[in-house]
Amino acid sequence: MEPILLAYLGIAIMLIFSGVGSCYGTTISGNAAVGAMKKNKGAFGSYMILCAMPSTQGLYGFLGYFLLKGFLTPEITMAQAAAILGGGLALGLVSLWSSLRQGQVAANAITAIGNGHDVFGNSLILLAFPELYAILGVAAVFFISQAI
Repeated sequence: MEPILLAYLGIAIMLIFSGVGSCYGTTISGNAAVGAMKKNKGAFGSYMILCAMPSTQGLYGFLGYFLLKGFLTPEITMAQAAAILGGGLALGLVSLWSSLRQGQVAANAITAIGNGHDVFGNSLILLAFPELYAILGVAAVFFISQAI
């Protein structure tokens, strides 16, 4: 396989998996918000913030692209392309899984708020844990971009 095609495959995996994960994560939490609004419409602002949390992983995929796009030239070496593929796989898969799990945590928080529990602040702290791993994926892509 040509090195440039391998690099583009890495970029595609990174963008697709992070975007699909964010789509699923926000859908999971959005479905919970729709159900919770039947009980407590007044907490829509909290629901909206919690629903938005899994969307950041899709943005991380785009950030990864901007970190690596300077290497997408016809002169790219096989080592550079392999590094981009590895970074794309790492960030894409971690973002996919992170956003799915974050959506589930957000859905539980939304359900609890809908049932009248005051858990918004604590839930934001818990939502940061899956987010951390997506941020580490971005950090890995950053370090890869600096090394190649």
